[in-house]
Amino acid sequence: MIDAHVHLWLRQQGRVNGLPVYDLGGGRSQFGAEAVQMLPPYMTDGVNSAGRLLANMDFAQVAGAVVTQEYIDGNQDAYLRQVRADHPDRFRVTALYEERGLPDPRGVDGIKICGGRLGNPDLTACAEVFALADREGLFVAIDMADGDRQTASLRELAQQYPGVRVAIGHFGMVTRPGWLEQIRLARLPNVSIEAGGITWLFNSEFYPYPSAVRAILTARDTCGMDKLMWGSDYPRTMTVITYRMSWDFIEKSPLLTDEEKQLFLHDNARRFYRFGELPEMPYIHHMAE
Repeated sequence: MIDAHVHLWLRQQGRVNGLPVYDLGGGRSQFGAEAVQMLPPYMTDGVNSAGRLLANMDFAQVAGAVVTQEYIDGNQDAYLRQVRADHPDRFRVTALYEERGLPDPRGVDGIKICGGRLGNPDLTACAEVFALADREGLFVAIDMADGDRQTASLRELAQQYPGVRVAIGHFGMVTRPGWLEQIRLARLPNVSIEAGGITWLFNSEFYPYPSAVRAILTARDTCGMDKLMWGSDYPRTMTVITYRMSWDFIEKSPLLTDEEKQLFLHDNARRFYRFGELPEMPYIHHMAE
């Protein structure tokens, strides 16, 4: 399997609503005005490293992962370039776009735009980012503002730069009104949808997330199963569920065919993110068996 939406950092040093985000110990972070459980509590030092993720991936039989970024974590470009160099078969990584200038495209596979957090919500202002991605053969990952507030401007960019692969995150903010407007963008040949955070968005329902499965079916009928990719939003969602639970509710669902599961969990992401040969992931027996 390939996870299309994870986060990594050695030190969290971001901002939210103009206030700092930083580690408090015990997996908690100061998140603006409040303290929240940002990581599983056993990650006591606040370090969210590639080594820890790889241990989770190996146990959960996940062969590859795509590391996205977020302003709330702070710019992790330098660390992610090292992760990419150390594990070229397992990871694809992004550079973070910040409105003060273009990111450095060296040693990365894509550029992340935090669309919903931009000071200027008009995505056409990011045209130079798309032009850079076009020149360098990079993909663009974007988490958009809720609903259709940015869909028109992203459509314009995707059509202007048809050679740029675009991955819309958080399954179009699936629990928010107007989410299908984001999904409809994946009817464009260069746009796909990744499901990072879908268990967060359906957290009130909890495992096995039947409404999330139904949303996947709705998206399938809207843009095609070949445009949809699984993502976990590791490590924040791991405060509630295990890493395996972030995908096995899909595997266990009788509403999806085996072919659809293969596309969603592996094939679509392998093609979109241009993974090469991936390692075999044998099942590891655990102590509760």
